[in-house]
Amino acid sequence: MAYLSTSVLFFILFIFVTTYFISKLYRRCPSNKVLVVFGRVGKDRSVQCYHGGGTIVWPLIQGSAYMDLTPRTIHIPLKGALSQQNIRINVPSTFTVAIGTRPEIMNNSAIRLLGLAIKDIELMASEIIIGQLRLTVASLKIEEINQDRERFLEEIRNNIESELHKIGLTLINVNITDITDESGYIESIGKKAAATAVNQAKIDVAEEEKRGEIGKSHADMQRRIQVSTYQAEAIGGENLAKAEVAKTNAELAEKEADADRKSRIAQENAEMEVQKARAEAESSRLYASEVVPREIEKQKIALNAEAESQRRIVEAKGEAEAILKVRVAEAEGVYKFLEAKAKGFEELVKSCNNDPSQTATLLLIEKMEEIAKLQVEAISNLKIDKITVWDSGSGEKGKGSTTSDFISNLVKSVPAMHDVAGMAGIELPQYLGKVAKGPAESKPVSS
Repeated sequence: MAYLSTSVLFFILFIFVTTYFISKLYRRCPSNKVLVVFGRVGKDRSVQCYHGGGTIVWPLIQGSAYMDLTPRTIHIPLKGALSQQNIRINVPSTFTVAIGTRPEIMNNSAIRLLGLAIKDIELMASEIIIGQLRLTVASLKIEEINQDRERFLEEIRNNIESELHKIGLTLINVNITDITDESGYIESIGKKAAATAVNQAKIDVAEEEKRGEIGKSHADMQRRIQVSTYQAEAIGGENLAKAEVAKTNAELAEKEADADRKSRIAQENAEMEVQKARAEAESSRLYASEVVPREIEKQKIALNAEAESQRRIVEAKGEAEAILKVRVAEAEGVYKFLEAKAKGFEELVKSCNNDPSQTATLLLIEKMEEIAKLQVEAISNLKIDKITVWDSGSGEKGKGSTTSDFISNLVKSVPAMHDVAGMAGIELPQYLGKVAKGPAESKPVSS
């Protein structure tokens, strides 16, 4: 029994010692480090790298070390780099590098950087970065470097990162602070861009003023057309107004299309001038400061003159169209009046059994009251203050005195209804009486 207890105790002690020994051999890898196991790690391999997790490192035949993954910032004050145009520029920049975590990059870092001090690693990386940065600058023009920074940074990344991978480093970030040159070429490019932007702004202002004048003319034309259209609607009816509105809208669309075409032509001309300015280098500064303002002023005057001409043409066309619509509406009104009158006469003739003489009689009878009224007014309007008649009594026997003959002749000076009807070739109805013809005079006799 004592032997069994001793055996169990030794077994437990063996298990404890074995576990403790294995735990001492096990190496864990933190997330911000790379575990490098070297020695006898496998066939045709000198190191084994681990990022995360852990492994057992056997004593005597294997060793281990850690490499820090903390990024390092390297400042590169590159000066006098020769560009493709043989102009030297200064490219101060900042690069952030760190040991890569891809298997092949970790193996390269373990082979080439394990055991080196941080300063030595940064010095090695700086030499590689400076060389590749000079190579990148030499392959590009200054305009490409200054204006297209994205492409410049992409070229830097492609050239430098592949070289850093060879020593186990990876490129995290590139920051170009400022690019300058001793000859002032970059500054001249900036001034040229500023002058181009100012000139373009002035051209845009002139174009907007032109559009404003054209819009004002169109608005005035629409107002005139609408007024004329409403007047035409009051006279000619709704259908004619709709037709005029459709015609006006078509003309307006045509004029707007023409104005838009002219605006595009002006924009294309302005763009052509800008492209010519960009093609020049140092001479563009003098051109922008002396010639361009005068050209812009001349274009502005031309645009204003063109806008004024368009406005006058539109106003003249609007007034002519309005007068034409009024005259057409008046003619249509007269035509409709005469047409209605003709239809009335036609109905009147039909009601008289198609006898024109009866129709004329009816029309004359309708006017008799007015004729009688005019006869009365003709006599009533006579203003006779005093009448002196010398009656010598020489009048014929049985025919009255000279005074009575004067009054009778005065009344007879007004035509009678039968006389008026006779002049028109119309015979009045019998209920109005007839004229009896005698040797002395004709008198109406009632039937």
